Amino acid sequence: RVRRGICSLIVKILRFPCRRQRLRLLDMTGTHDDGLEQGPDTMSLWSRTVALAKSCIDIARKQCEETVQVSKRRKGAEVAGVALGSAHRSLYVEVRVDLFVNSTSYGVLREALLVSSHGPLRLQCRDIRAEELSLRSTVGLLELLNPNSLRQIDLRFNNLGLLGLNSLLPHMMRFTHLQSLKLPYSNIDVRRLSPAAEENLHNLSTQICRLPALRELNLGSSRLSGRLQQLLRGLGMPLESLELAFCYLLPADLYYLSQSVHVSSLRKLDVSGNNLCDILLQPFLRLLDSASSSLLYLDVMECKLDDSALAALTPVLGRCRCLRYLGLLDNPVSGRSIKALLLRSLHLADLRLVIYPCPLECYLDVEMRPEDVLIRDAEKTLQFEAEVQEALVTAQRTDMVWTTDMVGHRPPEYLSS
Repeated sequence: RVRRGICSLIVKILRFPCRRQRLRLLDMTGTHDDGLEQGPDTMSLWSRTVALAKSCIDIARKQCEETVQVSKRRKGAEVAGVALGSAHRSLYVEVRVDLFVNSTSYGVLREALLVSSHGPLRLQCRDIRAEELSLRSTVGLLELLNPNSLRQIDLRFNNLGLLGLNSLLPHMMRFTHLQSLKLPYSNIDVRRLSPAAEENLHNLSTQICRLPALRELNLGSSRLSGRLQQLLRGLGMPLESLELAFCYLLPADLYYLSQSVHVSSLRKLDVSGNNLCDILLQPFLRLLDSASSSLLYLDVMECKLDDSALAALTPVLGRCRCLRYLGLLDNPVSGRSIKALLLRSLHLADLRLVIYPCPLECYLDVEMRPEDVLIRDAEKTLQFEAEVQEALVTAQRTDMVWTTDMVGHRPPEYLSS
């Protein structure tokens, strides 16, 4: 239905002269989805991408067929107001979109981008997300995108490694307005590098630093131990968003960040999955303190933070006066520590969302079960959640959401904040 609707709308715009001045640009951006607030009748970004690509192809094919018919009847000038013929080939609608492609939809999207360069529906991609594509397919896709409109490239599960990324990044140099580069799950491991791999790492750093407009970088699930300075020190402008989840960080990485040009500009920091409870705790506290004047979003999920670590963290969080979002899920802390954090954060006027972990005492047989099979005590969990809500009401901070539900609550993307 969406595909037919788009086709019908564009055909009407192009066919009737009285409509030509009404729509030159159709903006369909801002339709990212992470499964949040998405009803059963809502299309996913992948489905919307496929529907739009097929619409683009259908309309181009229809234009071609009608042009041939007009040519055969040799009445192109006489039917200019009726057909999508040669007299109207200069009419088009620019469609600004966010796209999500994988190996299943790659073929149809590639065809759509090819025909849109000269067809009546011209796709201008703002943000593109690609999953599990080969190097060749990814390069082929990037070559078809308008370099002036692209602001974000998100490549996930590509398994390219250092060598593959070094082959890919030169194709990004023409995107001079690229603000966000996301390369999670790229199979990067800088530990025990061979001389050839050391050169690849150096080249990767050099190429990332050649992106002049870069403000956001995601290297999640890469093993970057001790090499963060090497990767980031050459950037001409400071980063405002840095995602380093599950990156096996070392104290040297956090100490570097705390003293780098990036720290006073950081609005979003994600260090989830790094063990912040032991040798990383003090360098992390220093980093957080250095970033406290600018930080809006902080993710420290699955960081093995216990009660003592959270107690050390709480005063520093209290100095992050611009903080809007805090992610603490899956850290082994007690309800007492969570409540203490809540009380110490009530003065943070901009704080709107905290994803907190279910307290240890709300699990059944904590000491008897492996971590991956912990089962919540439903009654204790509901009681604790009620106590948290009561504390917010008492403090007149019902504008804040404190929840353990990460699925239904996520902070906005950095570029949309």
